Amino acid sequence: MQHEIPISTLGPQGAIMAHAVEACVHCGFCLASCPTYRVLGDENDSPRGRIILMKEQLEGRIALEDMIEHVDRCLGCLACVTACPSGVEYGHLLAPFRARANRLRRRPILDQAAHAVVHATLPYPQRFRLAAQAGRFARPLRGALPAQFGAMVGLLPSSLRARAPLPELIPAQGVRRARVAFLVGCVQPVLAPQINAATLRVLARNGVEVLLTRGQGCCGALSMHTGEQAQARSLARANMRTFPLDVDAIITNVAGCGSGMHEYPLLFAGEPDEAAARAFAARVRDVSVFLAELGIAPPPPLPVAVRAAYHDACHLAHAQGVTQEPRALLRQIPNLTLVEIGEAEICCGSAGTYNMEQPAIAATLGARKADNVLAMGAQAVITGNIGCLTQIRTHLGQRQQPLPVWHTMEVLDMAYRQAVVNGTHN
Repeated sequence: MQHEIPISTLGPQGAIMAHAVEACVHCGFCLASCPTYRVLGDENDSPRGRIILMKEQLEGRIALEDMIEHVDRCLGCLACVTACPSGVEYGHLLAPFRARANRLRRRPILDQAAHAVVHATLPYPQRFRLAAQAGRFARPLRGALPAQFGAMVGLLPSSLRARAPLPELIPAQGVRRARVAFLVGCVQPVLAPQINAATLRVLARNGVEVLLTRGQGCCGALSMHTGEQAQARSLARANMRTFPLDVDAIITNVAGCGSGMHEYPLLFAGEPDEAAARAFAARVRDVSVFLAELGIAPPPPLPVAVRAAYHDACHLAHAQGVTQEPRALLRQIPNLTLVEIGEAEICCGSAGTYNMEQPAIAATLGARKADNVLAMGAQAVITGNIGCLTQIRTHLGQRQQPLPVWHTMEVLDMAYRQAVVNGTHN
């Protein structure tokens, strides 16, 4: 066994990791909010258990291979951060630990292959579209594939929508009230391009001029949250060079992307790019927060009454503390009734790439979320993250209850477009 090493000496992020460890008083308030603890019932698969394991490993008192499976099973949903009375920044420990572990570990061959496929395709829209198109032909073979690859295929939609090219500038309608840059993203334009289109229409309808800068790409969140630090930094640097800062905000409509971009200062802690990362992160806003603060034009009624369950995406609610703004926007739409889901704080099991790399636990959580949605008698589901949208839609479908699952901006867009159909422009 290695000689004990203080965590704070382990590189530029060591002090940040040490602070997270020291803040934990092992009170156990996090247990009830932890999805894996609720599914597995193992203390090692709880936040406080993992904190102890990571501390022991970083200090050289336990071998990486003897504890890494428990860290791998963490969704990184950060529900424990919301529940923690001591303010433990669990994510400030988890992400750097996973980056360090990735440099030292050897994955089983199938895990290694699945991990490589995910990180070679998902952050790159053109590659991902090709992979998704090929994967759809493998659907009949899903049961014969290894679990990770079967899960990837099972999450793909039955068809992919054509991706319409987006202009570099979307002008504001009427008086310009704000000017923003918009993150197009990587997975969402392939699986659900209509979400970006709806978002851009809603922003323009509310007097927001939107820049879609050339050269932008994946924000790096998927890589950052799975320990692929070098890839995450490369993607983040490209965006920090590309996006202008002379805008009112850098807008995202994906919870995971917003969370990831807010973590750029952690990603570049102690690096020459840290100051640029802080300046960039300070400009990032989820579209629901930006519009709630700006104020929106009153939406017209939906054509029919809809009872919809609102699902809090973990990286919106727990990582960014955004819960009220989407609800405030949606409650302004006549004919829309929002209902709250039971166990709302528990992750749906998507968690970035988790439902592909830990398919068994993810499936349990997805089924649980679908059951909680159906128990509310909802006619639709609304959320703010493409991963959650895909996961919930998949598990509702498996229960033969294919309810529509919409992004918050899609619902606002429906209402505004209804006004055009009716010839009103309030």
